[in-house]
This record gives sequence, C-alpha cells and structure tokens, in this order.
Amino acid sequence: MATGKVKWFNNSKGFGFIESEERSGDIFAHYSTIQMEGYRTLKAGQEVDFELEEGPKGLHAIHIVPHSADTKS
Repeated sequence: MATGKVKWFNNSKGFGFIESEERSGDIFAHYSTIQMEGYRTLKAGQEVDFELEEGPKGLHAIHIVPHSADTKS
C-alpha cells in the first residue's frame, strides 16, 4: 500500500488527485474507491493510504483509506 496526501478533491464532480512521495506525478482519485462510511469525500492535505492501478490515462488510486475522517465517537 502507498501513502500520500490529497492535492485537491472536487466534491461535486467526485474526483481529485493525490500526491505521493513514492511516485512522481499526480494520481487520479475517484469517490467510488474511497473506503469509508457515509458520504465519501477527501480534503486537500488529508493523508491517505491507497493501492495503485494503471488506468487508460495514467495511475489511479484504488482502495483509498483516509488517515483521519471527520467522525465523532
């Protein structure tokens, strides 16, 4: 699993990009691959773990797991 930070994420369009120290270039992130309960979204600067998959236009992040979610116990 790779680790990175969300560069930006557009809630209305449901996608954004992740930056990783392990890889150069931006990694595409789609809301459908975010592993969390409820409304699946990411915030700029948020740290995430993810797996990489080669897509038709470059690398895609899959199985995205945010390090911290805005949930209260």
